[in-house]
Amino acid sequence: MARSIKTVEAILKKLKIAKLNAMQEEMSLAISSSSEVILLSPTGSGKTLAFLLPLISLVEINRKEIQVAIVVPSRELAIQILQVLHNMGTGLKANAVYGGTSFSKDKIDLKHAPHILIGTPGRMADHIRRGTIDTDYVSYLVLDEFDKSLEIGFEDEMSEILENLELLEKKILTSATNETAIPDFVRLRSPLTINYLKDGVDSLEIKSIISPSKDKLETLAKAIKHFGNQPGIIFSNYKDSIQRISDYLIQNGIDHGCFYGGLEQKDRERALVKFRNGTHQIIIATDLAARGLDIPEIKYIIHYHLPHRSQEFTHRNGRTARMHNDGTAYVLQWKGEELPDFITTLNLEEHNIETENPILPSKWLTVEINGGRREKISKGDIVGLFCKQGGLNQNHIGMIELKPDCAFIAVARSKAKSLVRNIDNTRLKKKKIRAEII
Repeated sequence: MARSIKTVEAILKKLKIAKLNAMQEEMSLAISSSSEVILLSPTGSGKTLAFLLPLISLVEINRKEIQVAIVVPSRELAIQILQVLHNMGTGLKANAVYGGTSFSKDKIDLKHAPHILIGTPGRMADHIRRGTIDTDYVSYLVLDEFDKSLEIGFEDEMSEILENLELLEKKILTSATNETAIPDFVRLRSPLTINYLKDGVDSLEIKSIISPSKDKLETLAKAIKHFGNQPGIIFSNYKDSIQRISDYLIQNGIDHGCFYGGLEQKDRERALVKFRNGTHQIIIATDLAARGLDIPEIKYIIHYHLPHRSQEFTHRNGRTARMHNDGTAYVLQWKGEELPDFITTLNLEEHNIETENPILPSKWLTVEINGGRREKISKGDIVGLFCKQGGLNQNHIGMIELKPDCAFIAVARSKAKSLVRNIDNTRLKKKKIRAEII
């Protein structure tokens, strides 16, 4: 049988990963030897690669049917897994389907069936219902972040998806928490459970920051200035509160991004790009940013509002102290605030924020160009354009994120405006390029 093009060694080299961690090694063995695997591992431990690597070795590249279905709770996670697959350079066709995009565009993309289909429960169930995807040849199912996709609200769609996957050889479920009952419709018989949740806990500290007043904005700004130029996430429960926090931080000269469900998909994607590439050191977010997203090593997170459930508290905290690095989660509370039971048991140490560190402007700005993988544009092509016609050298270019129809590039702040002037309306791979600072 014809398999995927690249070996594991070649993929790791392409991803610039020296070797797999212990969890990923164990998952590779488990998936090859077991038909049902449950992986419980902290956020940031490498779960996506842990299931993708063994699965792509099972896919037959010459067969033009969907062989792997990956169900995820959010569009951001779908986009992230698709990006990882592209970065792996396996030669396999993969598509992601999720709400907020045109169904007719999905149909065009799915006209030639991918080997791997990634999707949110609602959109994937919709495609099955309308007959725009053929599930008869799906052998491998992944329920990524299953604690979210199997909760009430997704139940009907998830049940419908499972009913239409009749010839499954393997089921793989992943989560960063161990607090969700798996419904009967998943039809697990005797799964092998791999539990790494204890890993990473030792390096995470949880402390409190006390606000003297019920309005915690002044204390929040003071805390951010105390932490200085370090990447951090501020978690809030409500999008209206995010806007209020954002306005206050702007007044206090603290640059940041915002990320929540009410934003347009384009704006959410841009916020994450700018956070990943260092244009923003801080992002204010709802729990949408607490799980599964590809964001950089976070030195701290602040719970401006505490979540309503312990699972969300765990997921938020998992954004820092990832992969055996250190980090701290802070509960920002006013002195009269009642804390939920899952916090009061922690005996939080109070953190003093009297000292203030300078918050310097980021050395990067983000430039977007309107060409991407569909035009066969590579990162090397972009670097060439920026250096030859844009007047930059390679030290002026930071992280490059290549998308199907565009690319985001971190550019030295002092060079960004002149770059845009020099390359806007030029051509790259026969594509007329429009460039803008976002």
